[in-house]
Amino acid sequence: MLHCCYNAPAEAALTLGLATRQFGGCVAFRFSLIPREVQFFKLYMATTAEIRTAAAHLEEMLAGEQPDDSKVDEIRDAEHRCDTLTHDTIQRLHRTFITPFDREDLYAMATSLDDVMDAIDQAASLVRNYRITTVPKGSHELVHIVTQSAERLHTAMEALSAKDPVQPHTVEINRLENEADREYAMAIQTLFASETDPIGLIKSKDLLDVLEQITDRCEDVANVIESVVVKHG
Repeated sequence: MLHCCYNAPAEAALTLGLATRQFGGCVAFRFSLIPREVQFFKLYMATTAEIRTAAAHLEEMLAGEQPDDSKVDEIRDAEHRCDTLTHDTIQRLHRTFITPFDREDLYAMATSLDDVMDAIDQAASLVRNYRITTVPKGSHELVHIVTQSAERLHTAMEALSAKDPVQPHTVEINRLENEADREYAMAIQTLFASETDPIGLIKSKDLLDVLEQITDRCEDVANVIESVVVKHG
């Protein structure tokens, strides 16, 4: 806690938004250097909540044999909200004198979470832009893993905020990524064995690629969380 003396009424000091204490004819300002961790974590958890929502919409979108195109706009709205949260996080990072952990880790956390949302939005956009009319085999399994990974991201962020153990969540995110790799490999094998239309093959493969990449991006966030815990745990 820092103190400085200013020869002015206490009311004037309070208009500056600073804590004050009267000492005779002087006003002592108290500048708190305690980082306001809660603000960063609120932004991160709001972001993971948007990711969880978008992942659920994506799973609903690909639940049937034909994709539900109406979910694209809902996912896009969530992506826009996530962009705003990422911008707010980075702006707060610029304004904060002392941060709860290293600035590069705060930045990496914000951008890696944004990458997850971007990948989800990309998958949904592919369905509309490519005019995919039949959900490729293996998509149901992959998008379910995406939903599970998004749920774990949110619980991992809650644990980090509460200073609870994060390893159970990050380990599970890594396991889910490995499971997605196996499902992706089987889906690609099935696709190349059964699809005879080259355009249809390209469309389906691109969608499967992005679904698998979403789990990679979730693993990237888990790696950032683990790095923070190693440095500051």
